[in-house]
Amino acid sequence: MKMIEDIIIKPVITEASMDMLADENHKKYVFKVQSKATKPEIATAVETMFPGTKVAAVNVINMKRKPKRMGVHFGYTSAWKKAIVTLTADSKAIEFFEGLN
Repeated sequence: MKMIEDIIIKPVITEASMDMLADENHKKYVFKVQSKATKPEIATAVETMFPGTKVAAVNVINMKRKPKRMGVHFGYTSAWKKAIVTLTADSKAIEFFEGLN
């Protein structure tokens, strides 16, 4: 059984994800999630971790590994899963993201 704290790893704070937050009509938040997590698991994890939120939709993207080089050493970054969580219009906003805009 997956623990709710293990499903959502961390929020993704980039310029593109902050632009999604700026739109008042669409409450979209981006999280790095466990690679084996499903959409219903992500939705329940967000609603449980952030009380007062209601998830309307969850979109997931599997981020592939990228080749990286440091001098003569060659390797890859790790693959990970990104989830874009859309909240309903009457849902409470996630407080963590409020001061980042």
